[in-house]
Amino acid sequence: MSILPAYLSRQERRVAIKALERDNLSASPNMREVPQDQMPAAMVGVVSKIWRSRRFLAQLYVESAGILRLSVNRTNTPDGNRWADGITWDELQEVKDQCGFADAWAVEIYPPADCVVNVANVRHLWLLPEPPPFAWRQP
Repeated sequence: MSILPAYLSRQERRVAIKALERDNLSASPNMREVPQDQMPAAMVGVVSKIWRSRRFLAQLYVESAGILRLSVNRTNTPDGNRWADGITWDELQEVKDQCGFADAWAVEIYPPADCVVNVANVRHLWLLPEPPPFAWRQP
């Protein structure tokens, strides 16, 4: 199973993207955890876990103070360079659930304009240890 590492040269990245797109055809329609021994060596110790499906890749990071971040992107690249954009709320919720966090509260962060970092079409969910006080709940 191919996972696209961030440290590749432009040419290596293009080759890896083509391999990833071929893998999409045989990947599960649901998120499946990538075994540690199949993770790229450079990702071991950086990423806690990786999940992959036909359409999505999710990586779990342990941030400072033990905060968990689930980074999600599509597995196709229409222009051969950037991940496809347009992950819907429903798709993001489904990926979160399929990665084992169905019972977790999660938030996305929209920073002030001068702090925006937008280098890839990746969505980031911060998994919260408890429900936020501002969350809506079912009556």
